[in-house]
Amino acid sequence: MSKLNLVLFGPPGAGKGTQSAFLIERYGLVHLSTGDLLRAEIKAETELGLTAKELMDRGDLVPDSVVIGMIRNKIDAHHEAKGFIFDGFPRTEAQAQALDEMLNSKSEPIRAMLALEVPEQELVKRLLGRGATSGRADDSNESIIRNRIREYESKTAPLKHYYSAQGKFKGIDGVGTLPEITERLVKAIG
Repeated sequence: MSKLNLVLFGPPGAGKGTQSAFLIERYGLVHLSTGDLLRAEIKAETELGLTAKELMDRGDLVPDSVVIGMIRNKIDAHHEAKGFIFDGFPRTEAQAQALDEMLNSKSEPIRAMLALEVPEQELVKRLLGRGATSGRADDSNESIIRNRIREYESKTAPLKHYYSAQGKFKGIDGVGTLPEITERLVKAIG
């Protein structure tokens, strides 16, 4: 049985964290967050981690090849997993192609790119609400929130086209109750 590899997308406030936790539990997936991976590799002082730390300390971006190497290590360390949920990666078409090459070489391709879609006004409302309870500064300023949403839209638009061309893009209505949204995700996964 092939692995259930999913890319989960959604703008800030779309409910990615909540829904990914559910999908991880329901399908027995391993969460793959590039931010968490970077921190873990740096802490473990692996070769890739030391390379990434050196680059980050200089203020440089960590190249795709290093990030893909970390993802490969994580996948290899969890060969028993039923699949992986990619969160925060890929962010560019070049990263998506590199991820596809790596997964296809293992005959474990991405099954679907699930994108939680929520209107901007609803996102702003949710994030301002979250900011009021969490104290997160980036969730308390409407202009910063709108800028984060625009940044997300401009960066992920090419990925929607990339995965659509493969027939893997699935837009999911991210407005409703948690169970309703979860049900839409489950139905999209099939």
